[in-house]
Amino acid sequence: MSTIDAPAPTSAGTSAADRAPLRTKPDRPLRRFARLLRYVMLGLASVLVLLPFAWMVLSSLKRNNEVFTAPITWFPQEWQWHNYLDIWTKADMSTWLMNTIILSVAVMTLQVVTGSFAAYGFSRIRFPGRDILFLVYIGTIAVPWQAYMIPQFKMLSAMGLSDTRLSIILLQAFGAFGVFLMKQFYDTIPEELSESARIDGVSEFGIYWRIMLPLSVPSIAALAIITFTNTWNDYMGPLIYLRSPDLWTIQLGLKTFIGQYNADYAAIMTGSVLSVLPIAIVFAIGQKHFVQGIATSGLKG
Repeated sequence: MSTIDAPAPTSAGTSAADRAPLRTKPDRPLRRFARLLRYVMLGLASVLVLLPFAWMVLSSLKRNNEVFTAPITWFPQEWQWHNYLDIWTKADMSTWLMNTIILSVAVMTLQVVTGSFAAYGFSRIRFPGRDILFLVYIGTIAVPWQAYMIPQFKMLSAMGLSDTRLSIILLQAFGAFGVFLMKQFYDTIPEELSESARIDGVSEFGIYWRIMLPLSVPSIAALAIITFTNTWNDYMGPLIYLRSPDLWTIQLGLKTFIGQYNADYAAIMTGSVLSVLPIAIVFAIGQKHFVQGIATSGLKG
């Protein structure tokens, strides 16, 4: 009795009839066009964002009568590099910058320390009412500062902290946003790492210091940059609490400078560039960690 040979299997181990139909790939030129269109739109958005900053920098190198001309001239006829030297004699820029650096660094450091430490407690330590307390604490982000500005000022004035740097530091050193940002990142770290450390006899502070902090460098960098920028750009806080000229920050000092030299537009633009330059440098240095920290803080699992 003769046997009928079965059809030879394909290389994948199944017959050609059993193979699923191949998916049609999208047209490659269409994908390239869509990608090019995205790049063009992002480029236009970048130009719109950077154009005012570029105009400010170029205006700081012009003569005063060239800043506002019709039609607009982007580049100066003669580059006035001495504007960046004259501003130091016209205004007390060194004092303003030093005060702003002191406040920004102090607030940034305290925000990172307190925010990361409190976030570890909310993320890794279980205690009664933890979730409710966290929700109530995070809910304070929705309360505008103007709602409790006057009671806060009266409280700090009664403590004798008005017209001191410590008042600004206490105002901004503790924030719910930093706790929220760090907790979101801590929740992505496997719990098994903490459990293994506890079995080995490591304390909770040791877990926080030796395991959690080294793994959370991107989120720490993001929190540090955000806090530094907010403190550097703060105007209302110094306006309310700092009355002595030797305590003024760059934002408060520039406002006074504009009032004195309201017709010297080139000098105003020069001071504005000097006030923005440190933030640009800080962000340029830490932008990689900043983007990574913001991206990973929203992940779960």
